[in-house]
Amino acid sequence: MLKTKKKYQMHSKYMAGIFQEFIVQEESVTFRINLTILLDCLSIFGSSPMPGTLTALRMCYQGYGYPLMLFLEEGGVVTVCKINTQEPEETLDFDFCSTNVINKIILQSEGLREAFSELDMTSEVLQITMSPNKPYFRLSTFGNAGSSHLDYPKDSDLMESFQCNQTQVNRYKISLLKPSTKALVLSCKVSIRTDNRGFLSLQYMIRNEDGQICFVEYYCCPDEEVSESES
Repeated sequence: MLKTKKKYQMHSKYMAGIFQEFIVQEESVTFRINLTILLDCLSIFGSSPMPGTLTALRMCYQGYGYPLMLFLEEGGVVTVCKINTQEPEETLDFDFCSTNVINKIILQSEGLREAFSELDMTSEVLQITMSPNKPYFRLSTFGNAGSSHLDYPKDSDLMESFQCNQTQVNRYKISLLKPSTKALVLSCKVSIRTDNRGFLSLQYMIRNEDGQICFVEYYCCPDEEVSESES
């Protein structure tokens, strides 16, 4: 059993190209803000805009000690929000290095959404099997209705890339994986990787209405490693 203070972490990555204007004068800028307040500000015109109307967003930050400024415009109405910034906490380094990746597959997101709808989510853990041999890629749960398994052949229509070098069977707390399902719903593809420690990386590719792409990456520690005889 791995004992870590923080067992999961999520990152969102946005390419500069998705912005009409992108100016950052410093090499990097890091600060912390209240996520609930940010979401409330972004939805100030409502979460479901009227057909044909778009909300434009401009973000400005003057530097250390200044608030994050949000200028939101919709239908000629401009709202200005100021969010106090806080000292950033040190980001936990999961040390998930591509050179240590053992297995990697790229799956169309609908395949993973299907799994979360069909498997028994009363299970405490989701067991992930990745192998160069059958069953290749298997998702298993152990809930009130018993054991459930969902297999994906490496030549499945949903499988875009299959690069598995050795058999790995790891279990992850479903309670830790659930926060990533919001990104899954919006995504079109997902990259699933495991390293030599069994750490899991889920990278969701999300395409917006203009065809521009951003990524949400989610890291999760294994709950326990399972031997092949147990799987």
